[in-house]
Amino acid sequence: MLKVDHAAIIGGGFSGTLLAINLLRHGALRVTMVERHEERMGRGLAYGAAHAGHVLNVRAANMSALPDSPDHFTDWLKQQGLGQEGSFATRRDYGAYLSAMLDEVRGQAADRLTILNGDAVDLQLRDDGICVVLRSGGGIEADIVALAPGNLPPHDLPAFAGLRDRDGPDNAVYVNDPWAATIAAGLQDSDRVLLLGSGLTAVDCALSLDRAGFRGRIVALSRRGLAPQSHAPAPPYAPRSDRPKGAASTLVRTLRRRSGEIGWRNAVDELRRFTQDMWRAASAEERSRFLRHLRPYWDVHRHRIAPQVAERLAAMQAEGRLEIRAAKVVQAVPEGGTIHVHLRRRGREEGETVAFARVVNCTGPLGDLRRTDDPLLRRLASRGDIRPDPLAIGIDVDRQCHAIARDGSAQPRLFVVGPMTRGAHWEIVAVPDIRRQVWELAREITGAHWVEAEGL
Repeated sequence: MLKVDHAAIIGGGFSGTLLAINLLRHGALRVTMVERHEERMGRGLAYGAAHAGHVLNVRAANMSALPDSPDHFTDWLKQQGLGQEGSFATRRDYGAYLSAMLDEVRGQAADRLTILNGDAVDLQLRDDGICVVLRSGGGIEADIVALAPGNLPPHDLPAFAGLRDRDGPDNAVYVNDPWAATIAAGLQDSDRVLLLGSGLTAVDCALSLDRAGFRGRIVALSRRGLAPQSHAPAPPYAPRSDRPKGAASTLVRTLRRRSGEIGWRNAVDELRRFTQDMWRAASAEERSRFLRHLRPYWDVHRHRIAPQVAERLAAMQAEGRLEIRAAKVVQAVPEGGTIHVHLRRRGREEGETVAFARVVNCTGPLGDLRRTDDPLLRRLASRGDIRPDPLAIGIDVDRQCHAIARDGSAQPRLFVVGPMTRGAHWEIVAVPDIRRQVWELAREITGAHWVEAEGL
């Protein structure tokens, strides 16, 4: 095991912040956090860019940031007078919770924690350590480095390539950043807005437009026209104790049969403890088949929305202000202050052309490392220090989160945490999964698990 006195973490969002907190909780080492966006430090994009109408997709009772303290978040909510275990807290409140945790650790370990607002542009890997090269010209010497890039921005669909920032950020007809504060700016109630995607990101954008006062028509478009299902009370049940086995088609039949016995929400939820092991046990062909055919259906049932969010979306649909459509974009042509989008509905040969005053890219985070614009990740990948995972949905890592180099070797001093490790772990996008990942990694780095095993 490496002797670690100083760890550097690149990225100050949820994954990076929680890794820093756990390293300081479990060991006596020094930690330096580097984040280019000062406003996201301790919160990340999901909790830093949220407005008051955005709520968590998981009940507060399961949102503790610490797996060894399951009531940590609900206790904080009660202290702040903000909610109870069964409620769905706002994402702003969760961001405040993470910031409070970071502030507390900063106060307790001020001599061991350095928080730096800066841009890491390169890593110089050596046998005895790593130097983090900053855009400012400085450098940070560390024993290990953990990359915590969070979710990367979505890539442009081919029909919209070259339209980004065409009219300037304050008057953009095509918006690639779904979290931009200006997505409703300048819109009239007679306008149409197209959301590319109908998943969780599109839900957030629809709520943002509604909250900003936009009363025009919103069309959320995806190939299958699927939208996230809602949380709802489910009957008590005895969860299965064995991991389901078999190919994807067998698992689908098993899930359907189990849904008939205990309800589909329970049937999906009871798989949570097995999902990562099921993913690891699957062959490359099975994983690829799952992504092509089953992933959209899994996502809308697995990653559900709060009941109050579902009610608001249903109201917007009933008012004729929101439509979720199964179709694909054939062509997009800027014309005046609009984009004329040629659509082809699922199952139809003929198409239609609709003018939209704004198009927002809600296709979800980019996973393909080969297409990222991030200068640090591009440099590391071009040099072979990291590589895409076999399915090109993230950065290749082993089970212990070591980055895998181009030659297939595990980097002993370079780690990756958070959603960009989905190729190895799959279920690593939600708080319950990431908190376990960074907790276990921190205990491995600090040797805390060895101390407990030896009874020291």
